[in-house]
Amino acid sequence: MRITVVGSGYVGLVASACFAELGHEVISVDNDAKKTELLQRGEIPIHEHFLPELLARHRGGRVCFSSNLGKAVDVTDAIFIAVGTPQGGDGYADLSYVESVARELARSIKDYKLIVEKSTVPVFTHDWVRKVMLLNGARADSFDVASNPEFLREGTAVSDFMYPDRIVIGADSAKAAALLREIYAPLTTGKYYATSNPIPAPDDADVPPRLIETSAKSAELIKHACNAFLAMKISFINAVANMCESVGADVRQVCDGIGADSRIGHRFLRPGIGYGGSCFPKDLMAFRAVARECNYDFRLLDEVININEDQRHRFLRKVRKALWTLRGKRLAILGLAFKGGTDDIRESPAIAIAEMLLKEGCTIQVYDPAAMNTARNVLPTSGVTYANSAYDAAQSADALLILSDWAEFAALDLQRLRKALAYPIVIDGRNLFDPAVMASLGFLYYSVGRPDVVPEPSPAGAIQE
Repeated sequence: MRITVVGSGYVGLVASACFAELGHEVISVDNDAKKTELLQRGEIPIHEHFLPELLARHRGGRVCFSSNLGKAVDVTDAIFIAVGTPQGGDGYADLSYVESVARELARSIKDYKLIVEKSTVPVFTHDWVRKVMLLNGARADSFDVASNPEFLREGTAVSDFMYPDRIVIGADSAKAAALLREIYAPLTTGKYYATSNPIPAPDDADVPPRLIETSAKSAELIKHACNAFLAMKISFINAVANMCESVGADVRQVCDGIGADSRIGHRFLRPGIGYGGSCFPKDLMAFRAVARECNYDFRLLDEVININEDQRHRFLRKVRKALWTLRGKRLAILGLAFKGGTDDIRESPAIAIAEMLLKEGCTIQVYDPAAMNTARNVLPTSGVTYANSAYDAAQSADALLILSDWAEFAALDLQRLRKALAYPIVIDGRNLFDPAVMASLGFLYYSVGRPDVVPEPSPAGAIQE
């Protein structure tokens, strides 16, 4: 099919590349001319596994880039709206970009088009898109509006698109539902997985994926409810981890016991410094705002948000516990992105903690495999040094802080790390290391929801080798 994807951010760019990989002809449209020119040259503005390979494979063939929405609409069958929906006042999603696209589509369509919400939007958005298009001159029989929420994780977004847990299509007309089924047929029939060079399957891939057909309202609610539930699961296990610290239990053992229950599962039972990124914080606030508009006091969401915010402050107290005073301390920070595998620092707890430490009078030496360029635009220029590696960041530091769960951090040479540090103190906000191993190497090791590792000093007062 011929598809237009409006917006070339995380969702839009991944969707464009993946639809092309499925065999569709795709036009990626963005009103940012500079970004469009960059993409036309083959430069990619985000860090995402497999995305460079797909765009190199299909750029100039099945996928092209444009700033002209009207021309793109003329030659395509379906238009996916994947523009930003940032947090607005009182937590409501700012849907002005979606409205702007709807107005332009109304002026552009000449024959039947399927309009698909791909951005994360609150319930009733499809109704508003339809109303805006009708008010701006579109004929009622010239379009349908459907909802097709994305469930992509930054860092694994391409794999998530090609090997989804499920595909949700929310459509209120048989014609719209049929078109969406056709678009995703290469996945739901298994045809794509039989091709000669598919994207490698994750270990837990279940193919072909399940297709779930719902009303547009239900699809809109599914996306917000899903993100709210996952955020709740993270905050819940962080609260349990805090209880473990209070009573001297080990949250790893508790997670193992909880996750073994098939009704709960192990995923997202990973205590740390809290969730961040462009989705969970914004979507939780938007979902709560929708609930209030419906006269429902969704107080559970308030506590999810409160626990997540408190987790950052608890980590700062953990740093103070390890170091006593903070002013004048030189600290190494590993990780600035909100999680490993991405360069996204939006709502990153790592950035928030780094800023707290700078306000406390610390200097910081930071390293992240992908997010340092974006962090330079956010962190203060004073007191921050950007290192070339984890070991460079650790050099002569009073302590090492782990703030993002990059796989390469978990694989560090701990003996080399210990030699680089001025003092063998590690405060791990992602529980990447085994406390027993850290103890054997003579580290003072503090993590989340597990007993502190404080080796007995030698008679001379030094940490044992």
